[in-house]
Amino acid sequence: MGFHNLKKKIKSNEGFSSKPYKDQLGHLTIGYGHLILSNEKTLLKKKIYKKELEEIFEKDFKKALNNFNSKLKFLTSNKKEAELLIEMIFQLGIKGCLKFNNLLKNMRKGNKHLVCFEMMDSLWYKQTPHRVKNLIKNFLNNE
Repeated sequence: MGFHNLKKKIKSNEGFSSKPYKDQLGHLTIGYGHLILSNEKTLLKKKIYKKELEEIFEKDFKKALNNFNSKLKFLTSNKKEAELLIEMIFQLGIKGCLKFNNLLKNMRKGNKHLVCFEMMDSLWYKQTPHRVKNLIKNFLNNE
């Protein structure tokens, strides 16, 4: 399963900044939504080139993909479901994604509309409504 288009969607949804900024929750972030960890303080001090931020994105995407493959792949039956979960993991982290118990149960059962309801009935939706609406639209496209 190739993920070139998913990477493009995630980059578009995240936006890009070559300088650190605070996300909706006040966490320092850079590049394509990369959360600056305590051991990455050098990202705050030196000039960061886009090439380096692209490499960080690739690492973050690979981490999200690995978490999906090891913890959630068994729930999915198609590429749209996989892409939705990978993007959720990319944005929320695996721990955040695993908190969506009802969403995950409904995905396993193939209840697409209830999956979307769970997305909308969340703090995540309140924090990033435009993004979640786009994810729902892509998820339901070509039903």
